[in-house]
Amino acid sequence: MKEKIHPQYYRDAKIICACGNVVTTGSTKKEIHVEICAKCHPFFTGKEKLVDTAGRVEKFRKKYEKKPEIAKAPEKAEKSAKTVKTGKTSKK
Repeated sequence: MKEKIHPQYYRDAKIICACGNVVTTGSTKKEIHVEICAKCHPFFTGKEKLVDTAGRVEKFRKKYEKKPEIAKAPEKAEKSAKTVKTGKTSKK
């Protein structure tokens, strides 16, 4: 290994959580401050909230389902296609 190119390694580095939990580990930084750890994370503490994904899917389907007004659009497209072929337009 080359000399003087590797960072300093601390065997007694501390990870300090916002909840007050302190974990000692090895790292290239002496202290690491984190906002959440296994002691206070909702998944590990059993306070996890489940999200209603079925409701989200139904909401999405309802929002983007085909509506009767959209079915009328092809008639207008056919009418304009006939006008382009004949070159005649009707004035009212």
